[in-house]
Amino acid sequence: MSCGDVQVDGADLRSGDLDGAVGGLLDALDAVDADGWYPAIDVVRPWSVHNPRITGEFARPGAIRRYLHRELSALLCAGARVRVRPARPAIAFTDPDFFAALDEDRFDLRAKKLFLFSPERMALSLDRLAHYCGTPAEAFERHLLFTNYTMHIEAFQERFPDAEGPARDGVQMPAWHHHTPAGDGVSLVNIGVGPTNAKTVTDHLAVLRPDTMMMIGHCGGLRNHQRLGDFVVATAYQRADHVLDGVLPADVPVIPNHRLNTFLLDALDAAEAQYRLGVVHTTDNRNWEFNQGSTLAAMRASRSTAVDMESATIAGNGFRYRIPNATLLCVSDKPLHASPKLSANASAFYETSKRQHLAIALSCLDRVRREHPDGLPSHDIRSVDEPLFEVDATE
Repeated sequence: MSCGDVQVDGADLRSGDLDGAVGGLLDALDAVDADGWYPAIDVVRPWSVHNPRITGEFARPGAIRRYLHRELSALLCAGARVRVRPARPAIAFTDPDFFAALDEDRFDLRAKKLFLFSPERMALSLDRLAHYCGTPAEAFERHLLFTNYTMHIEAFQERFPDAEGPARDGVQMPAWHHHTPAGDGVSLVNIGVGPTNAKTVTDHLAVLRPDTMMMIGHCGGLRNHQRLGDFVVATAYQRADHVLDGVLPADVPVIPNHRLNTFLLDALDAAEAQYRLGVVHTTDNRNWEFNQGSTLAAMRASRSTAVDMESATIAGNGFRYRIPNATLLCVSDKPLHASPKLSANASAFYETSKRQHLAIALSCLDRVRREHPDGLPSHDIRSVDEPLFEVDATE
C-alpha cells in the first residue's frame, strides 16, 4: 500500500478494536490531505444488492472528523470494508480548473457516492465559513441555530459563557459555538436580515453535514388571535424569497422535519408557551407592506400564519442538501392588525422574549441529542435511489 493507503474490514474486527480502526482511517485521511492530495474513501457493502460499492472524495477531512468517525463506525459495525487512499492532487484555489469543479450541475447530487460534494466545493466552503463567520470551520458543532438578532447571541453567551466566538471584529455573519466532548453541541449564527445571507451560509455549512438546522427568528403574525411574543412552528413554507428558484423550483414541496417539530411542540408545552402551527410566508421584500396586493393574495391563498424573510430559505437549502430542519419563530408585530413593528416598543419585547426563545430551541436539541445520537432519520429529504453516507449504513 502507498503512503496514506489504509484498509479495514469490519468483518475481521474484534470487540474493542473499532475505535482504533476508525482512528487509523481518520489519521490516514489527514495524512493524505497534508501531503497535498484529496483523500478518498471507498466502501464495499457486502449486504447491498444495488449499491455494493460507493466512494467519495474529501478536502480538509479534519473539519468533519467527528462526523466521519460516527459514520465509519456504523459502516464497519455493519460489516463493510473501508479503504482510505489518495485520490488526486488537490487543486489550488487559483488554478483555472478549480472554478469548473465547483459546479454542482456537473457533480450529480443524486449519484451513488459517500459524500454530497466535490472536494473542491468542500474546500472553498470551509474557507468561506471562516471568512463569513469569523471562526474556523472546525469550530462548528453538529446542531445549527440561525438568528437575525444580536439579542439571541447575547442570550447564548449568557447560557454558555465559555462559547467560542469570532476572533475578529466586523464579521458579516458571526458564529458562536458551545462545544461538547462528543462534538454534538450547538452553533448559533447571526445571519442578519434577508434570504441572501441565509442561502450563502447554509450553502457552505452543508459541507459539514450537520445533524440539524433551525431558524429562531422573528416574524409578523397574520392571525387575529396571535399576540406579540407568541411562537410559530412552521408546518410548511410559501417560498417568495426567490434566491433558490434557479436550483429548487418553487413548486417542490418543502416541509420541516416531523420529529424536530414534535420535539419543538413538546418543549413549547413544557414551557407553557403560547404558539400556533402553520404556513410561514418568506418574502425577499422587507417593505412588502408598501405594495401589498400580490403578497396579501399569496398569504391568503396559502392560509399563512406568519411572514418572515429567512425561514423558507434555510428550509429550502436543508431540503436540497439533505439536512433535517425546522423553524421556531416569535411574533414581533402584527402588520395586518394595526400593530406594526415600531422602535418604541421593540427593545422591551426583545428583552423579554430572547431567553425563552433560545431555551425552547435548546430543549428541542437536547432531546435530539438524547434520542438520536447518530442523527435524525433523513428519508423524507432523500430521493428514493439515493444511499447517502448518513445514518442508513445498511441500505
